[in-house]
Amino acid sequence: MALWRDDSPTIELETRDLVLRAPRAEDYEAWAKLRAASRRRTEPWEPSWTEDELTRTAYRGRMRRYDLDWKEGRGAPFFVIRKRGNLLVGACNLNNIRRGVMQSADIGYWIGTPYIRQGYARQAIRRVLAFAFNELKLNRIEAAVQPDNTISRKLLEEIGFQHEGLARRFLYIAGEWRDHDKLALLAMDPIRG
Repeated sequence: MALWRDDSPTIELETRDLVLRAPRAEDYEAWAKLRAASRRRTEPWEPSWTEDELTRTAYRGRMRRYDLDWKEGRGAPFFVIRKRGNLLVGACNLNNIRRGVMQSADIGYWIGTPYIRQGYARQAIRRVLAFAFNELKLNRIEAAVQPDNTISRKLLEEIGFQHEGLARRFLYIAGEWRDHDKLALLAMDPIRG
């Protein structure tokens, strides 16, 4: 068993401006408020929200899934906390961690509307990538971006992700199956940006 699984609730990754750590039960109110304030901007890029998406009950279910992902080594969810003010500004997650012959994971992220264009997504992604390659010893991190999400694609490409092709009808977003550009970064590639 990898050491990081046992220590997962206490793992903290730092950047100049941020602390990335596992979500906690006490984060609920800040998370719900930020997600609600950011819904209009994030909605075109995310799966449809359920009616109870922002309830405390739904958050507890999310926390159980996060905890299980950590414990079983399938995921590494991080809340992105700005050091100044100790404010939740978003999340950056490794999902679908695959071991064996693949040694890969998917990365996903969001930054709340009040905190966009301040470099937080870039810092969070770069730090999670370093964690994935150096500590988890993964070989490949994949990202999926809708073709019209030029801001996210540009950010990932600046960090070093390379375009690998189009995944047709890849994810069910906003009530319909959407194509996604697939990008990847390998452990041997430089993390830029």
